[in-house]
Amino acid sequence: MRLALFEPDIAQNTGTILRLAACLGVGVDLIEPAGFPIGSHAMRRAGMDYLDHVEMRRHSSFAAFAGWLAGETNARLVLLTTSAARPYTEFTFQDGDILLLGRESAGVPPEVHRRADARIRIPMRGGMRSLNVAVTAAMALGEGLRQTGLFPPDAPRSASP
Repeated sequence: MRLALFEPDIAQNTGTILRLAACLGVGVDLIEPAGFPIGSHAMRRAGMDYLDHVEMRRHSSFAAFAGWLAGETNARLVLLTTSAARPYTEFTFQDGDILLLGRESAGVPPEVHRRADARIRIPMRGGMRSLNVAVTAAMALGEGLRQTGLFPPDAPRSASP
């Protein structure tokens, strides 16, 4: 399972998602252009030293990402979108799923919607527009890892004083 970020706008959200990926042992595909310099101070601040522990693949465009994706045999592109009919809790995740998150300001364009193998949403109260993209990533990835049994083994923590 992987996360993919489509032309992210906000460095802090990207850093937070990269930290999430590092902690849970999943790779990230970053589809450019981004709305900030990759490796910017804000992104590194949000991701902290965890960024050194995440496998990140950069793609110069969605076309480049789609070309790479075509060579992946068991991959499904699963788009997280507020316009999906199916809640993520009713979706059956698979090991090779790539969870695609859109731009914070605009989501993804229609051609990316059409390319997705599945579209899922996080259920919300009426009148609410959307969740933060990093929160959405955490919720969907957590459910996907739970369903597929791909959570990393939990490491023991040192006791608090």
